[in-house]
Amino acid sequence: MNKQKFSTTIEKSGSRIFIPIPFNPNDVWGVKARHYIRGTVNGAMIRGSLGSDGVQYFISLGAAWRRDNGLEADAAVEVELFPEGPQTDNLAADITDALSQNLEAQAFFEALATFYRNNYIRWIEGAKRAETRSARIDETIKLLQAGKKQK
Repeated sequence: MNKQKFSTTIEKSGSRIFIPIPFNPNDVWGVKARHYIRGTVNGAMIRGSLGSDGVQYFISLGAAWRRDNGLEADAAVEVELFPEGPQTDNLAADITDALSQNLEAQAFFEALATFYRNNYIRWIEGAKRAETRSARIDETIKLLQAGKKQK
């Protein structure tokens, strides 16, 4: 699942408090329009999407999350992150093949939130017959290519 571990310091810029990401997630997890992640910060669960200012990726930390976990700007933290939800390289071969043959659909699928990716995969996996599964994969590719988040 390509977990990334690192130590850093929580930073503040204006009113925004965030954890800078010391690696490029496009290089590590593949190019995506948005990187949805989950993991821990000093052992506290975190989940969301990475932000970017065009130069660096970061995780924004809301006031309630910081309060509940006793963390503020300038705190040293240990971070573990990994991509959330089904990743293209972990899918069944027939789904991966279909996505790789349509890069537009694949890019849209990878940019979807976990909820939507899971729904597509559950729908495909729920087919009992091979021809139904194949038809669902074909329909999924068409829907993704058309920019539809869900069936």
